[in-house]
Amino acid sequence: MKQAVFDSEGSRIRWTEVPGAESARVYLHGLGSMSAVYHAHIAARPELAGRRSLFADLPGHGISDRPRDFGYTLEEHADAVAVALDGAGVAGAELIAHSMGGAVAIVLAYRRPDLVSRLVLTEANLDAFPPLTAASSGIASYGEDEFVEKEHARVLEAVGPLWAATMRLADPRALHRSAVGLRRGTSPVMRSILEELAVERVYLQGERSGELEGRESLEAAGVRVVTVPGAGHNVMFDNPDAFVAAVTGTG
Repeated sequence: MKQAVFDSEGSRIRWTEVPGAESARVYLHGLGSMSAVYHAHIAARPELAGRRSLFADLPGHGISDRPRDFGYTLEEHADAVAVALDGAGVAGAELIAHSMGGAVAIVLAYRRPDLVSRLVLTEANLDAFPPLTAASSGIASYGEDEFVEKEHARVLEAVGPLWAATMRLADPRALHRSAVGLRRGTSPVMRSILEELAVERVYLQGERSGELEGRESLEAAGVRVVTVPGAGHNVMFDNPDAFVAAVTGTG
């Protein structure tokens, strides 16, 4: 485990790392998740082994610190990841990022293009104000104190044992603020940033999640969109072979 200070209070973002050849692959998780839990089995595959791999936990999540006065916006998450990559001596990395982590990766590539050479995004949030059926919108619909004091336990019950296993490790206040920031989005919005980025971009959409809105526009901008058969939101669990193929560029 390694760490770097990301705010004026001395809070630390932490990551676990597997040594290997450069350029590095950096794995980012979604809301209420952890990077190693969702991606270590992918990085260990023979097709991907041998590359330096970093599994970073966003502030408020996993093994990273959860400062009370941090905003947990997408921009702040991206800046914290940039601190981690600078501390690790990483540049020109491939970012393999899921859900909210995908939105963070897009913002990071926009703010610090020197750190990113390629994006592999799994059902990344691209638009502000998703429908209330989205987890982030559901959490953000509550006031912060209301969520922390009353609704957090109910949400843990509702999301099921797989997601709850990592969500219960996230700080409730950080979880709520992250959801609020994700729902608010960025300016320009993540979709517009992704369409304008010059790096190679791959977007994975689980077949069971339905058609990706705005797919034609993304593809016209050079984003390679892959619909993964037999997969829902967690493509890396539902169809790891297709996920690995997308990371390696063979599928």
